[in-house]
Amino acid sequence: MRQPPLEQLKQGAALVLLLALAGFAIAGPTGLLAWNENSQTLQQREAQIAALEEKRDALRNRVDLLDPRAADPDLASELVRRDLGVMHEDEVVITLPE
Repeated sequence: MRQPPLEQLKQGAALVLLLALAGFAIAGPTGLLAWNENSQTLQQREAQIAALEEKRDALRNRVDLLDPRAADPDLASELVRRDLGVMHEDEVVITLPE
């Protein structure tokens, strides 16, 4: 028994919609194929965040050491000598990379 054309059209549209949804679930921007790429990007971002947090903590420590109310005398002396060029010839200033 043959179905009416309108019913065939509805079934065809439903099939196309179902196939489109399945395609997006597999190959879409948040689909199965993008899952690995997204997890790699997440790992890269987490590594960047860890590096930035480490740098932030080092800068925070340096700011705390240069607090005008209680500056670290060694650091202040090192900065003044380095920036103003008032070191003696026999002095060696060792600085850590920033």
